Amino acid sequence: MRRALVVAEWILAAAGVMALAYCAAVYGGMRFFQARASRQFTRTLRPQVAAPPEPGAGKGAVPEPKDGALEARLEIPRLAVRVMVVEGVNSGDLRRAAGHIPGTALPGEPGNVGIAAHRDTFFRPLRNIRVDDTITLETSGGAYRYRVVATKVVAPEEVALLYPTRNDTLTLVTCYPFDYVGAAPRRFVVRAEGEGAAINRPGPVTLLPASPSARVETGGCGRDTRSGRP
Repeated sequence: MRRALVVAEWILAAAGVMALAYCAAVYGGMRFFQARASRQFTRTLRPQVAAPPEPGAGKGAVPEPKDGALEARLEIPRLAVRVMVVEGVNSGDLRRAAGHIPGTALPGEPGNVGIAAHRDTFFRPLRNIRVDDTITLETSGGAYRYRVVATKVVAPEEVALLYPTRNDTLTLVTCYPFDYVGAAPRRFVVRAEGEGAAINRPGPVTLLPASPSARVETGGCGRDTRSGRP
C-alpha cells in the first residue's frame, strides 16, 4: 500500500512539473512573439502620404490581410496594456497576440474595428477599464485614438455590437467572468469611439463591409461568436 502511494505521489509530481513546463513554454513563446513583433512593427512606422482612392474603387482596393499577419499595436495607457494585434482569432492567433475579428473594419479603416483576446492574458486588465479611458490603435498608416464610452456583459450569441458603424468605433471582446474556471459563459465587451482625425492619418480609405461569417474565438470560452449583417 505504501509503495502504491509513493508511486502515485511521483506520478502526480511529474504531472505537475509537466503542466508548469507547458505553461512556462506557452507564456515564454507569447512574450517572445510580442517583443519580436513590436520591434518589427516599429521598423515599419514611417510618415506616409496616401492618395485618395480612384473613383468607384470598392472592396478590391484594399487587399485582404492574411491570417496571422501583423496588423496594429493596441495600447491602453491607464491599464498599462500594450499588445500587438494580428489578423484572425483562431487559437494560434490568440495564444500569442490579440486578434482582429475578420469581417469587422480593419485597423485604420473607418467603421467598427473588432479585436478579441484572452481574458487571462492580454485582456485581463479590462476588468478595471473605465468610461473615458483612452485607447490608442497604432497602424503603419497612423495612430488612432479612441475614448471608452461603455462596457457590457453579453451572451455569446449577442453579436450586434460587431455590426458595421458609420462612425469610427473600436470594440474589444473577451470572455467573462474574468476569474471563471473553464469555458466562460459570457462575453465582456468594451465600446470606444474615435476622437476625430488620427495622428498621421493617410488619405481617404475604403470601407470594408462586414462578412456574414466573421468569427470570434475568444480562446477557452467554449463556443464561437459569429457576427454578420443585421
